[in-house]
Amino acid sequence: LSKFAKLARSVTRSRSVLVSQFSSHIPAVKETSKQSNLAHMMSLNADVLPQYRQEAPKTPPHILLHYCAFKAIWDWVILCLTFYTAIMVPYNVAFKNKTSEDVSLLVVDSIVDVIFFIDIVLNFHTTFVGPGGEVVSEPKVIRMNYFKSWFIIDLLSCLPYDVFNAFDHDEDGIGSLFSALKVVRLLRLGRVVRKLDRYLEYGAAMLILLLCFYMLVAHWLACIWYSIGRSDSENNIQYSWLWKLANVTSSPFSYNMDGNAGGELSSGPSRKTMYVTALYFTMTCMTSVGFGNVAAETDNEKIFTICMMIIAALLYATIFGHVTTIIQQMTSATAKYHDMLNSVREFMKLHEVPKALSERVMDYVVSTWAMTRGIDSMKAHLDINWQKGLEKQY
Repeated sequence: LSKFAKLARSVTRSRSVLVSQFSSHIPAVKETSKQSNLAHMMSLNADVLPQYRQEAPKTPPHILLHYCAFKAIWDWVILCLTFYTAIMVPYNVAFKNKTSEDVSLLVVDSIVDVIFFIDIVLNFHTTFVGPGGEVVSEPKVIRMNYFKSWFIIDLLSCLPYDVFNAFDHDEDGIGSLFSALKVVRLLRLGRVVRKLDRYLEYGAAMLILLLCFYMLVAHWLACIWYSIGRSDSENNIQYSWLWKLANVTSSPFSYNMDGNAGGELSSGPSRKTMYVTALYFTMTCMTSVGFGNVAAETDNEKIFTICMMIIAALLYATIFGHVTTIIQQMTSATAKYHDMLNSVREFMKLHEVPKALSERVMDYVVSTWAMTRGIDSMKAHLDINWQKGLEKQY
């Protein structure tokens, strides 16, 4: 055992010397196998890094590289504005927000529309990666590619529907049509789908996006739930959830008949109270809790609740299944570390290694893991040198 301890100590001390000596021979090995590596590189196809990752291609002055710093920041701005649109559009449609009465909201929506229109212009001048992994920077090819892919959807989503609706005060005329067409803006979510491949490699970013999508669906369902309650209440159904909420909060509706089949509601609970209650109900149903203090009463509400439960069950299983996988991947290194420690302990216990030597071995294992984080330094060093040789040849 003393000889084994001396051997382990000598190997530990000379580890850095061995690594430096081994790395000094790697360039010579790479030079001798230059031709074979070149032939191997030519047969890799997708495994080789594309050229635009090695050096910036030459582009015309008015063409932007799709991975430059400005485009990356711009994409994040568009992503945030897309979520803003996905939140505000269903809310404005469900609660019948009149943008002509709220000048600040009209100005903000108009600015958002202008930014999305600028994004369309930028897409006509942004490179993209072709089928073979090359960067396409020819203006005509870029324009044709954008025309055939996302141009129509982007154009429909950035039309200023609020401006049209602000100057039309006829509720049953073309103004209500433009109010309904605002839902077309939800097509901007296609921009998130286009960027998902950039976030799939990052567990934390993907986790945040999944949770945001879950809350976004709950918000949409809450807006629909309020619209159903409002419709039933206007049809003089006084046992809907919205009418019961008005009685519980001591803020009853006043029902004004207009001579038609339905009427118009006035007063009642505040808009904030109605929205929070609707979101509370959808969240309890989507998480399969269902306290019952807000429940479906009318036929329309029950049908919607059934559909919502089916959608929520599938969404809950899909999203939180991915969340579990992401968390396992994020903690895989820690689990590997503890498994290694347990294996070393069991090995020393099985072979009855003395306590002093076992403590030294455990110190060596822990310190090595702290420096390498479980990465095989020799293999990583070989991979780095192989990649450098590949870049020189390329």
